[in-house]
Amino acid sequence: MNFTLLDHALLKCDLSTLRNKHTPNPIFRATLERISEIMAVEIFRALPLRSFEYDTPLERTTGYALQESFLIAPVLRAGLGLQHGFLRFLPDAIVSHIGISRDHQTHAPHFYYSNIPAHIETLHCLVLDPMLATGGSATMATSLLKEKGAKKLTLVSVVAAPEGVKYFSEQHPDVPIFAAALDRELNANKYILPGLGDAGDRIFGT
Repeated sequence: MNFTLLDHALLKCDLSTLRNKHTPNPIFRATLERISEIMAVEIFRALPLRSFEYDTPLERTTGYALQESFLIAPVLRAGLGLQHGFLRFLPDAIVSHIGISRDHQTHAPHFYYSNIPAHIETLHCLVLDPMLATGGSATMATSLLKEKGAKKLTLVSVVAAPEGVKYFSEQHPDVPIFAAALDRELNANKYILPGLGDAGDRIFGT
């Protein structure tokens, strides 16, 4: 199982704000964006670099730049809450939205929209899905990207349930998962416990 739990003091503090049912929507949105920035820094810590020569005001030296190009794929709606934090560090990344809704009776994912470009085999694709509950939406989004040619992918979730981690890992064992919290379980309605409720509803106030 390719799962990494990010252990960071600021993530723990901000997660407490997200989990609190009394946190207003504007504070929830701002906190989620900050979490995405912290997660981006932690995830990018070991990204491959390329070196190049350039001139400082005093002499020639060696500099570094990211070796890879990126595609950011937020899973609608809640993935939008992570988008800007990652774009802050990857301003040149392509952004592809993937629309997947969940049937409230069967809990099965239903695809309804994507704008994934062709020929993405050279890009590192970051799937942004804040809540990895059953794993259905993240699995479907990752499969869509692979169908378009994606070879290297990473899944980013804020809160994950063991059930979702297990299912996604079985379907996509080659894709690493990064999360800020691994919660206890899913309830009968497939919401994560203790969780933070419906992330999309709390981001947009619906």
